[in-house]
Amino acid sequence: MDAKPPSPDAFLIRRTLDEIAPVADKATSYFYALLFLRRPDLRDLFPVAMEAQRDRLFKALLHAAERIDDPDALTGFLSQLGRGHRKYGTRAQDYPALGEALIGALTRYASAVWTAQTEAAWVRAYTAISQIMIDAAAADEKTSPAWWHAEIVTHERRTRDVAVLTVRPDQAYPFLAGQYTSVETPWWPRVWRHYSFASAPRGDGLLTFHIRAVPAGWVSNALVNRAGPGDVIRLGPPAGSMTVDHGSDNGLLCLGGGTGIAPIKALVEDVAGHGGRRSVDVFYGARHDHDLYDLDTMLALKAKHPWLSVHTVVCDTPRDALSGPLPEAVEEFGPWDTHDAYLSGPPGMIRSTVDTLVRIGVPSHRIRHDLVHELVAAGD
Repeated sequence: MDAKPPSPDAFLIRRTLDEIAPVADKATSYFYALLFLRRPDLRDLFPVAMEAQRDRLFKALLHAAERIDDPDALTGFLSQLGRGHRKYGTRAQDYPALGEALIGALTRYASAVWTAQTEAAWVRAYTAISQIMIDAAAADEKTSPAWWHAEIVTHERRTRDVAVLTVRPDQAYPFLAGQYTSVETPWWPRVWRHYSFASAPRGDGLLTFHIRAVPAGWVSNALVNRAGPGDVIRLGPPAGSMTVDHGSDNGLLCLGGGTGIAPIKALVEDVAGHGGRRSVDVFYGARHDHDLYDLDTMLALKAKHPWLSVHTVVCDTPRDALSGPLPEAVEEFGPWDTHDAYLSGPPGMIRSTVDTLVRIGVPSHRIRHDLVHELVAAGD
């Protein structure tokens, strides 16, 4: 079946996006300059050092506009964005200023293709975008706080740069295994980063995260090297679609690279909690042996559950592990065309693994992972 041609508005929007792509950094800077000039009060909603997330909001708006012809996907994306922005203190009356700044930046940096018709298309798109976000935030406000405070109860260093944190929220925190949340530390106010839950929901209400300190990573370094029991962090709402369909009996193929093993562990616990009626194959990838920091936990789960298989894949100097890139190792153990695939790890690993799985016959609708734009949607 031929792809449906884009609507006139979508055509004009995509032409604008192509035009500003080479100067996206300048357009982003101009967007924020306009926004703070017209609404200086909104500056307090953003981090002191804007470099940490300067382009995230602008990119999220562009991403949404680009998909104006896909209302189902757009509504899910924008609803998550609207709920996630509650933690910043964003109000319904703030959205017109964002729209004005967006149009102003596009007018300046897409001038070669900017017409009255193009502006009208963008105004219609932003009106629809902002209304979905406003409605989602208003509905969420009736049932959930804008954020949760959570006290760190344990802090365990697994490697030089990886720590496992367990926290106690100040009130019930509903989430699903495979999801993630945004985290703010007291040392970097208004700077949020995303981390997956490393366990399925627990009876005691505690939440666990695997944190890797990355170079120049403000939040990650604070959580690994500075935080400790008794410190209080803030959590945004849960987000993400990498959850298990318990109405299916398909086997699960789960790939976790580095700290991406965290949500994979949560998915395994989730399957176990539902009776473990299906086979689960976990591929745990790392660059070196010592980076398999949670291997003992995964092997303990394997010993407990006969339906679970665990394979380690080490890029360099493997011992009792498969070697080479993770996608190649997974391909060797196929076929996987009857499995649901779950991927978590660095974006490059996810992209290459998706390509490999599709090539060897796994239907794309059975491949689940959280895309970069989904993380942006949650307010990272």
